[in-house]
Amino acid sequence: MSTPQAMLQLKDLRIAFGGQAVVHGVNLSIQAGERVALVGESGSGKSVTALSVLRLLESAQLSGQVLWQGQDLLKQTPSEMQRIRGDEIAMIFQEPMTALNPLMTVGAQISEVLQLKKFLSRRDADARAVQLLAETGIDDPERRFGAYPHQLSGGQRQRAMMAMALASEPKLLLADEPTTALDASLRLQMLELLADLQQKTGMAILLITHDLTLVRHFAHRVAVMEKGHLVEQGTLQAVFEQPQHPYTKRLLSSRPTRAGLVDMPLLETPPILQAQQLQVRYPKAVPGFKAWFQKHHFTALNGADFSLSPGSTLGVMGESGSGKSSLAQAVLGLIPFSGELSFAGQTWQGSPARDKALRRQVQVVFQDPYGSLSPRMTVGEIVAEGLRLHHPHWTPEQTEQRVRAALAEVGLVGEGFADVLNRYPHAFSGGQRQRIALARALVVEPALLVLDEPTSALDVTVQKQILELLKTLQKKRGIAYLLITHDVDVLRAMAHQVMVLKSGQVVEQGLAEQVLSDPQHPYTRSLVQAFPETT
Repeated sequence: MSTPQAMLQLKDLRIAFGGQAVVHGVNLSIQAGERVALVGESGSGKSVTALSVLRLLESAQLSGQVLWQGQDLLKQTPSEMQRIRGDEIAMIFQEPMTALNPLMTVGAQISEVLQLKKFLSRRDADARAVQLLAETGIDDPERRFGAYPHQLSGGQRQRAMMAMALASEPKLLLADEPTTALDASLRLQMLELLADLQQKTGMAILLITHDLTLVRHFAHRVAVMEKGHLVEQGTLQAVFEQPQHPYTKRLLSSRPTRAGLVDMPLLETPPILQAQQLQVRYPKAVPGFKAWFQKHHFTALNGADFSLSPGSTLGVMGESGSGKSSLAQAVLGLIPFSGELSFAGQTWQGSPARDKALRRQVQVVFQDPYGSLSPRMTVGEIVAEGLRLHHPHWTPEQTEQRVRAALAEVGLVGEGFADVLNRYPHAFSGGQRQRIALARALVVEPALLVLDEPTSALDVTVQKQILELLKTLQKKRGIAYLLITHDVDVLRAMAHQVMVLKSGQVVEQGLAEQVLSDPQHPYTRSLVQAFPETT
């Protein structure tokens, strides 16, 4: 029995920019109705390979063949490619806020596709757009039709972008990191929705991702890329259970583990951070004359009790809107709160001068290392900023010595970092930038670090390196970590205790091993099941 002809075939595909090759002779095929995952770290060539299928890389030099149902897309005219884009091959991008037009309502953007590609009337296109929003799981689709992208949550924006991609009923969907910005349970919901739509329509899907957990739940076949080379491909079972290439083995072994985690401090140790009935409320606009006489509030965090000992890690998990960020901002003294919150007997006073000493004790590392580092400051200036505030009388030599020590502590030392102090953040990789952010926080010798999704923007291998570094620093310095994350694997590797938030309420908390291995609350179980413990 002959094998049916592949819907899409990449034959010896090579991609270069300015004469420098970035993809080297990729051979990959996708059958109708198949779900293929293209995995690898940042810079491996995944996204440019997908973009080259639709010839969206204007400055790229492409060679080889991209055969779509037997026709080479590299030889098609611009007008023919315009017809194929959307009609036959559609794409979902990583960040919906940048992919959607902020000046048009979500419904108008979907309707526009239907009018241009399916030649529907405005009325029919609008009705079909509402139907597509409903099919992709958006609640109250008639009202969401008139919403602008900024008025929707991250999950709703991603669903709206999916509705737009599916509007012209494509035969192949290219999904480039479609769930990276979403919470764990939302990620699985989106993939389940994609799988359901794929089965209904019979379209094929190429999923570009570095998240191996998603691949396990979604793909029929897996292709692995490293530095522009396709190093391995096969069925999901074959690649995950019997990987052949060393790079594939390294990716699969990069799942965080508890190895190296320091023991839980003795219970008799006085807590460094303690909260009782911690509450955060935000003003809420209410229409009508009632707002004139009575203030209304939205409660983001309600009655949270927790404590954190020196040298230990409290992991806080929950979906978007659960109250994680409000809790972190309250701990950092960045927003008003009620209830009790103390750091070794001290609390925030709401004054920069009075809070200065406490500010040195409590530092933060953010999710996006690139966004949290000033592009106009050198690494030396970034790391020294806290020292200039808290030690204004130090000499430049003393400051530089401490800065170099902090950078060395996070691994930015050696031959490749000879001029590290005078370089800017853009000259470093994502993992190196996160090390710079860590050095900036550590240089003032804090007692507590708030880690706000510190590894979610990083590749799996780099993520593991950062987590190992955090464990080493905790063991060496005795720092306490308040770890905000939606990644259960990170909690398994890092947390001594876990607190679960849902809609501003603490629904479960206890020792990490107990909560993550035997969750009692249904919500906790749903989060943990998104990250099965066995590989």
